[in-house]
Amino acid sequence: MQQTKFILGVALLVLLVIFTAQNTEIVTITFFFWQLSISRALMVFFVLAIGVVIGLLVGTWQATHKTKRGQ
Repeated sequence: MQQTKFILGVALLVLLVIFTAQNTEIVTITFFFWQLSISRALMVFFVLAIGVVIGLLVGTWQATHKTKRGQ
């Protein structure tokens, strides 16, 4: 089991490196009056991280709301 997790982790790391190497093009993001130029891979990472944070916040809120409602 330990070896399987290690192999899976290495495979994911290799895929991440390949993804990053293939998406180095600079993209410009414009939001209202802000403008940001970053690599495409970094943009995808930030969007993923924001989605994870929002998912965790919503999950925590739902768990808290259900607990309060149940009491």
